[in-house]
Amino acid sequence: MADYTGNSYTQNQHTQNQNVQNFERYNSDGTKKKKKGGKKGKVFGVSCVFLLLAALFVLANSLVITKQNQFKLIRQFGRVDRVVSVPGLSFKIPFVESVDIVPKELLLYDLPASDVITSDKKTMIVDSYVLWRVTDPLKFAQTLSCSVQNAEGRIDAIVYNATKNTISNMRQDEVIRSRDGKMTITVDETGNELSGNDLDLSGGKEEVIEITSLTEEVMGQINHVEEQYGIELVAVEVKKLDLPDDNKQAVYNRMISERGNIAAQYTAEGKSEAKMIENTTDKEVSIMLSDAQAKAEATIAEGEAEYMRILSGAYSDPEKTDFYSFVRALDALRESVVGENKTVILTEDSPITQIFNGRY
Repeated sequence: MADYTGNSYTQNQHTQNQNVQNFERYNSDGTKKKKKGGKKGKVFGVSCVFLLLAALFVLANSLVITKQNQFKLIRQFGRVDRVVSVPGLSFKIPFVESVDIVPKELLLYDLPASDVITSDKKTMIVDSYVLWRVTDPLKFAQTLSCSVQNAEGRIDAIVYNATKNTISNMRQDEVIRSRDGKMTITVDETGNELSGNDLDLSGGKEEVIEITSLTEEVMGQINHVEEQYGIELVAVEVKKLDLPDDNKQAVYNRMISERGNIAAQYTAEGKSEAKMIENTTDKEVSIMLSDAQAKAEATIAEGEAEYMRILSGAYSDPEKTDFYSFVRALDALRESVVGENKTVILTEDSPITQIFNGRY
């Protein structure tokens, strides 16, 4: 009984201690007291999150991701320290080094249309575009501040000056003919070029020859661009080559007049050639008719000669002579007995009388 009572007392005492620990504590003003252990855990958790975010922020500012179509320029206090040209992942010092991006791919710049004057004082409108790329990113950054707009401004001035210098040394027709780098010429059988209105309808033929194109001439005027700015002008192409609106109608009228003159000359040449062919044909026909008539006369003469020979042979034989005379007398009688009057008056020596008298 004592043991049971002692055990019961011990258990009750333990239960009371647990209840005392579970009781909430209050301050003198009635507010709850905060547990010291919970406050420390929250502060530690917030600190860990803050440190993790700071680490991620520093890591993000340390990474440099270079794409295949980019150059990355790493600057340290404004000065270019190194150039990253290989695509991939690299690192920089955060908050100390900065990054500039320079395009690596082929770029297109469409130049505004501009007026240029040819050597024969004709105004033309040239609209072109340029294909270019950055070859030296360090020099590009030093001279053009990594700005594509600054580069396009320099390209505009360079290409315009080159185009103006090229076209100012060429006539208008040369500019038009050299646009695609090919020229069609007309040559005669000996290989000599027929220029202007020298027309040869019989022996002329067209040939296409390769010439220096307008864009090649312009590219030849562009020098030291890569050395100056670290860029390369890959190609300069002309999209449109036209005349000012004020001059178009006058040029069209002149072209129509020139084509009319050429057409009239072609027509005159054709008529002259046709007249020559007609005269030659008439001459050949006259000669052929004369030859045919001469042959016919010769044939007739030969026939008459043969007739006379046969007749002569007939008269030379007495028997044939009598028969011939007999036939002729009958023919004469037949011709005489015509109409309603069948009476024939004959003399004694008439061949017909001799027929009736039985001479033949």
